[in-house]
Amino acid sequence: MMIPDKKGHFGAFGGKYVPETLMALIEELEGVFYSLRSDKVFQKEFRSLLCEYAGRPTNLYYAERLSEQLKTLKVYLKREDLLHTGAHKINNTLGQVLVAKKMGKSRIIAETGAGQHGVATATACALMGFPCHIYMGEEDVRRQSLNVYRMKLLGAKVIPVKGGSRTLKDAMNEAIRDWVTNVKTTFYIIGSVAGPHPYPVMVRDFQAVIGREARRQFIKQEKKLPDILLACVGGGSNAMGLFHAFFKDTKVKMIGVEAAGHGLNSGHHSAPLAKGKTGILHGSKSDLLQTRDGQIKIAHSIAAGLDYPGVGPEHAYYKSIGRAQYVSVSDKQAIKGLKFLSEIEGIIPAMETSHALGYLEKLAKEVKRKSTVILCLSGRGDKDVNEIKEIL
Repeated sequence: MMIPDKKGHFGAFGGKYVPETLMALIEELEGVFYSLRSDKVFQKEFRSLLCEYAGRPTNLYYAERLSEQLKTLKVYLKREDLLHTGAHKINNTLGQVLVAKKMGKSRIIAETGAGQHGVATATACALMGFPCHIYMGEEDVRRQSLNVYRMKLLGAKVIPVKGGSRTLKDAMNEAIRDWVTNVKTTFYIIGSVAGPHPYPVMVRDFQAVIGREARRQFIKQEKKLPDILLACVGGGSNAMGLFHAFFKDTKVKMIGVEAAGHGLNSGHHSAPLAKGKTGILHGSKSDLLQTRDGQIKIAHSIAAGLDYPGVGPEHAYYKSIGRAQYVSVSDKQAIKGLKFLSEIEGIIPAMETSHALGYLEKLAKEVKRKSTVILCLSGRGDKDVNEIKEIL
């Protein structure tokens, strides 16, 4: 079976559920994207930007002191935090702005939670001469003030969203409203493996460089494949970027870490794979946090980039077929993970990444022998320092 199928379905998940005003554009985007997949000139330009501008390949770093502390785990960190703008998001935004250029669009919009996707979008737009509007929940504007200033410095207009929970879901809602209104001139850069087809495939393809590099680098260093892959999951682009290259390597265990917030039974979390049910949000079918009558619940996470009530449809598919395991880590455990890496390895991780780090201690107790793990260090923590300072 082809995954996804021609209609963009990953098994029971995915698809394109959009207003009529967007359907023609979505189908045009699908055609352009699939043609560019095999366009050697486009792919060469994209690879050149990743290497010469963004700073790829990123290091696969053996965290020796971290591994000594954990005893049963040999931990390698895929250092996406070393990329230009400080996170994996730049891989996707450079690719999508190139697609927008090929489609003849004159304006870019995006949503952002932690601000890393917003900064990466603003960066790519500045590089290629596009006006840029970023929608961001008012609560995220407050807790990610550094990234807000970075976006403005790069020439983007940041539009605070005051409705709903004032976080990522609401920012995405407003971006889609803008897109529907300005469909002829505007290209919407979605930041994760979510949204209507072809976005989950397109974002995955642009992020898949993470896993391809990590696979080659690990084999070169260890002469074998890793035992475990580990990454945080909100929408899920960094995790899918790492997982995709290993999908057929069935002996490699994949673990995605959701945000448990104040606890899975508290009602204040962002763990749709653990506690959600299938529904439709932002143009695709996936696992969502929703009430019995289908109303979307307010998600919670200390990490603005994980504060989302849904997840990319390919992750829901991976869970449904048992190819990946999804666990959750609380706010407190994530803070512990952030402090652990900072103090042991001298690397301050993003609060989102800290959820994956927060799971290492439990994972170390579960494995029966010395196991090798690649952890996607998806972003650096500069943006979170003020918020963590207040919390601690």
